[in-house]
Amino acid sequence: MALSQKLLLRQSQSLVMTPQLMQAIKLLQLSNLDLVAYVDAELERNPLLERDDRDDATGFTLPAEGASDAAEDRALAADVAEERPDWLETRLEVSPDAIAERLDTDLANVFPDDHGAPAGEAAGLPPVDPWSTPSDRHAVSSDDYNLEAFVAEERSLAALLGDQLGLAVTDPGLRLIGQALIDEIDEAGYMRASLEAVASRLGAPLEQVEDALAILQTFEPTGIAARDLADCLAIQLRERGRLDAVMKTLIGHLDLVARRDMSGLKRLCGIGDEDLAERLRLLRTLDPKPGSAFGSAPIHPVVPDVVVRAAPDGSWRIELNTDTLPRVLVNQSYYSKVARRSKGEDRTYLSECLQTANWLVKSLDQRARTILKVATEIVRQQDAFLAHGVAHLRPLNLKTVAEAIAMHESTVSRVTSNKYMATPRGVFELKYFFTASIASSEGGEAHSAEAVRHRIKALIDAETPDDVLSDDTLVKMLRDSGIDIARRTVAKYREALRIPSSVQRRREKQAVAAC
Repeated sequence: MALSQKLLLRQSQSLVMTPQLMQAIKLLQLSNLDLVAYVDAELERNPLLERDDRDDATGFTLPAEGASDAAEDRALAADVAEERPDWLETRLEVSPDAIAERLDTDLANVFPDDHGAPAGEAAGLPPVDPWSTPSDRHAVSSDDYNLEAFVAEERSLAALLGDQLGLAVTDPGLRLIGQALIDEIDEAGYMRASLEAVASRLGAPLEQVEDALAILQTFEPTGIAARDLADCLAIQLRERGRLDAVMKTLIGHLDLVARRDMSGLKRLCGIGDEDLAERLRLLRTLDPKPGSAFGSAPIHPVVPDVVVRAAPDGSWRIELNTDTLPRVLVNQSYYSKVARRSKGEDRTYLSECLQTANWLVKSLDQRARTILKVATEIVRQQDAFLAHGVAHLRPLNLKTVAEAIAMHESTVSRVTSNKYMATPRGVFELKYFFTASIASSEGGEAHSAEAVRHRIKALIDAETPDDVLSDDTLVKMLRDSGIDIARRTVAKYREALRIPSSVQRRREKQAVAAC
């Protein structure tokens, strides 16, 4: 067989992940906070992008009445495109003469003449005494008024302990050791570091480090600088004058307290049911994390991406939250002005910036429309939940929503990540509405796993001390109501709800009833 060279022309198709496509996918799965940070970074990087701060900007508010199919969604998108035909806006240019005139006016107002009056005005006014007291109506300007200046500063745990250390300790060496120990206290208020390591690092005797720790344990909040949970509870009980031999035994056997082993605790402590119940109530009043109230990071409230409201005709109105959607514009006039004077690499750089800016605007638009389309289908599928509550939550998966809106499951998964929906029932993550299905024992419609968990919690909350429901009893009651479920599934859902077993619940209810 002879070998020869040939030239062949073939045509093939391949899927290529372009940088623009990767950017669109990245924007789709970002949360509203991450999206704002990303857009802010692009505004600093791209000179052709500008923030749209107009008060009359409509943003991405796309209302939809009730449930709609894919055809209605496409018609809605077309209507919105007609209402807002172009995302690009041409900025008005200011002439150089106007800028110079405005600059001269501002400089004249800033630098007055010798008589205390701005240049260009009559100089007949008397000079102003710089030490005189201004009138009341000019004392505080609305622009200079800052309400945050009157808000008390939040004190951290380290600052609070440092102030107490300065008052309690006068020895400079002991104060230095105490400050080093304060730096080792975690956010919960515990001293996790090794005292030997601190003593070696500071070159101080171990006994002096222990003395400094004992002083810190007398500070407020009570229980601070404890080595473990038992030590923290003991410090608080000692402060209240309740640390006797029985309480020391209870603190030494916190594992039995967690398991609610009342018989074992009574045998170790040598007390009756009433005394044990009273001491357990005292333990519950103690703070296991005394430092959690100080120095905590600011908690950002959840801002919903989609808002669902009930319409007067019984349908649901679905809108995007425009507060979470950054609005940007492309300054075409600036590009045209600069591009005419640029050559070579500068012109290439401006072309790349223009392409990136246009693609970012289109990606934000596509992201908003995709979120709205997915949210609309979720509302259509979970209409019973919005109307009647969690007991009517239907089983739902990504494939069902993807087929309904003609998209891929991966796209739906990205849309539902870190996105929240505000409904009349509360604010929920979009992934909350996707639950596993549990078959019906009567061959009817399947039940949602979240609805079954809600049913289990309702049955346990309604039980009496004389009739505590076991997992087998719960299985029988659920099957009688048409839910085909296994015992291990009931136990898994009960543990996920942090509900103890029937034995532990019976012990706790009997102890409370004995009191």
